[in-house]
Amino acid sequence: MDDLLIPRKGNDDLSLPKATVQKIVSEILPASSGQTFTKDARDLLIECCVEFITLISSEANEISEKEQKKTIAVEHIEKALTDLGFSDYVRDVLAVAEEFKDQQKTRERKQNKIDLSGMSEAELVKMQQEMFASAKEKYNAGPEDGSG
Repeated sequence: MDDLLIPRKGNDDLSLPKATVQKIVSEILPASSGQTFTKDARDLLIECCVEFITLISSEANEISEKEQKKTIAVEHIEKALTDLGFSDYVRDVLAVAEEFKDQQKTRERKQNKIDLSGMSEAELVKMQQEMFASAKEKYNAGPEDGSG
């Protein structure tokens, strides 16, 4: 996935992609509901989300530093949520983390298909170039419907 936080105005000021937030809002408030979400409301929601992310990540960073860890782990996020009074979110956050971990395993298996091909990287590149050349020839030849 793309970076969730993108620079806005300056290096220290971050934002979420408006299109992504709008998609999430649209899924929650379908057009059939009759509810609308103004651009100002969306922008305010984005600001709130950025503040929330900043708060949680700062707290998780402090927790990891106290444990003399150089990497913030899921456990640090879980403790940060609890310490800041957001323990109601912990179960959902852990479920999402587990889902992400499962998706990563699937992605890693897909990447291993290259290894399973039994071909070297050079052979795979050559095959790819041949397929591109073949596709280009077909494209340049034009339609094959017999009308030309």
